[in-house]
Amino acid sequence: MQLQTHAPSVPPSPTLPPGSTEDPALTPLTALSALDDAIENLGVPVPCRAYDPEVFFAESPADVEYAKSLCRTCPLMEACLAGAKERREPWGVWGGELFVQGVVVARKRPRGRPRKNPVTA
Repeated sequence: MQLQTHAPSVPPSPTLPPGSTEDPALTPLTALSALDDAIENLGVPVPCRAYDPEVFFAESPADVEYAKSLCRTCPLMEACLAGAKERREPWGVWGGELFVQGVVVARKRPRGRPRKNPVTA
């Protein structure tokens, strides 16, 4: 199954200033249109476009860990993560890390509150 691409709602912006020789894979992709352009120019499938996008915004901790593992195979992982940090992405998995309210968190906790006292069996 192939996902359909969409046209960005903002005009594309360059990821690097003209004449720059820096490796674009290491440059933060601060604009989402720049990330779209980098993905298109890469010429190989990336996980966020090859898999269901819902997994990168999942609620269950297992799905979040799965999304993070998919990101680790992406050649744009570092640039994606740097851009997401600069943009303070509100939530989701970006560059192999989980963002919650614009901050990277180590892991997704399941819903509910942990018990104050251990359960005796």
